[in-house]
Amino acid sequence: MFLLLYDKESPHILAIQKSDNKGYPWRNQVALPGGHVDANDVSSLQAAFRELKEELDISQNQVEYIGSIGHFQTINCRDIEVFTGIWRERGELIYDRKEISRVLEIPLRELVHTHKEKYFHGWVPEIEYLEYPFKDVVIWGVTAKILHYFIELFFEPG
Repeated sequence: MFLLLYDKESPHILAIQKSDNKGYPWRNQVALPGGHVDANDVSSLQAAFRELKEELDISQNQVEYIGSIGHFQTINCRDIEVFTGIWRERGELIYDRKEISRVLEIPLRELVHTHKEKYFHGWVPEIEYLEYPFKDVVIWGVTAKILHYFIELFFEPG
C-alpha cells in the first residue's frame, strides 16, 4: 500500500474511493492505493509498486520512494505494510471504474486540522472515533490509522 504525497508547496495525499459494488466488503470506502501481495511479487514493496501501476497507472519511475512507515492491522486482522513516496511526475490517472469510483486528492493541512480539532495528538482513539471527514466521505478504519500515524510523525502542536 502507498501513502503517496505530491505538491511540495501544499502537500496532498492521493487516495481512492472504492466502487459501490454490491457484496464487495470495501464498497465506497476510502483507501490508499494498494492491494495483495501476489505469489510472483518478490517483496511487499514490489507488490505496492505493481498495485500502484495497476490501480492508477503510476509507474515506479514517477515516484521518489521514501521508505516503509510500518505495518498496520485491518479490523479483519490483516497485516498491511505501508510505503511512502512523492509522486513527482504528475500526469493523468487512469483507473478501472469497476474497482475505483474516484480519486481523492486530500490536502494534508485539512487532515492535520481535523487531527488537532479532535484532539487526536498523543493517543490513538478507538476505531469508532478515529475518523477524518473529507468533503462528502469519512476516512475511517485502517486508512484512518495510517493517516493518524503519519500525522503524528510530524505533528507540532499549535
